[in-house]
Amino acid sequence: MSWRQNALADLNANKSDLWVFGYGSLMWKPDFAHSEMREARLFGFHRAPCIFSWHHRGTEDNPGLVMGLDAGGSCKGRVLQVKLSDAAAVMDYLHEREMISGVYKPILRTVHVASGRVKKRTALCFVAVRDHVQYAGSLGFDDQVKLIRNGIGPSGKCIDYFAETIAHMDELGIADGPLHKLLDAVRAL
Repeated sequence: MSWRQNALADLNANKSDLWVFGYGSLMWKPDFAHSEMREARLFGFHRAPCIFSWHHRGTEDNPGLVMGLDAGGSCKGRVLQVKLSDAAAVMDYLHEREMISGVYKPILRTVHVASGRVKKRTALCFVAVRDHVQYAGSLGFDDQVKLIRNGIGPSGKCIDYFAETIAHMDELGIADGPLHKLLDAVRAL
C-alpha cells in the first residue's frame, strides 16, 4: 500500500481527522480545506533551506531554494486540521503539490500542538530526502543567497517565498537568526 492508502486506512479505522504539518508555504498558503490551524512543534527535524526548487520557485536550468524538513533538532510551525471527509482529496492535492519529483518523503509523526495545554497529534509531514538530486543541504551561504535571489518559477520568485515564510515565522515568534540573516543578505543585493 502507498503512504496515502495507509494514512487513509488509519484515519478511517480511528474515525479521526487528518492533521498536516506546515513549516514553509503550507503555513501561509495551504490552498486546501481545513477546519483549524494551530501552532505546533515537530521533534527530530528542523526547517532548513535545503531543497533546489525546480518546479515552483525555479527551474532545472535556474533553480531556486526552498525549505525542507531536514534531520535533527525541532521545528516550530503550524498544523492544519482536515476533516476526515476531506482527507482523501487533500492528500491527493498535497501529493500533486509536494511530490512532483520525490524530493520529499511523506511521513506520519507526532507533533506537539499548542492550545493552552500541549496536545499530541499525529500529522502528515513532508521531510527532505537527503539522497535526492534536489537535496541542497551542503550549500554554502553565498550559493544560498544567489539561488534565493535569482530563482523564479511558475509559483513566483524565490525571494517572495522566503519573505512570506519568514514573516509567518515572525508571527509565531520563531527566532531563527540564520534564516533572517539569509533573507537580509538576499535583500541587500
